[in-house]
Amino acid sequence: MADYPKLVRDGIPALIAASGQTCRTRIMDEEEYIRSLRAKLHEELAEYLREDNDGQALEELADLLEVIRALAVTHGGDSSILEQIRADKAERRGGFKDRVLLLQVESGGLQY
Repeated sequence: MADYPKLVRDGIPALIAASGQTCRTRIMDEEEYIRSLRAKLHEELAEYLREDNDGQALEELADLLEVIRALAVTHGGDSSILEQIRADKAERRGGFKDRVLLLQVESGGLQY
């Protein structure tokens, strides 16, 4: 039996059981859960960065989004609040669709 403490999606234990295997799980406390989500964020980002196939890259981005949504809840929000914050920032500062590369700023103290 493989032994690895790892945050998994809620349905994974049922999928393991459906395959005829058994597993042991436990529910984490809030602090451990946040640490595990942050570790999962790194894991999913690394998987995305390694991916060259567009279809698989979208799968990895979906995994990242799922972790980000879970993290939003731990910070007192949810995906709708997160989306509103994103939309507000896009309204004020724009998005990234125009592919703008900032090369130099003469002076000023704004953070970009």
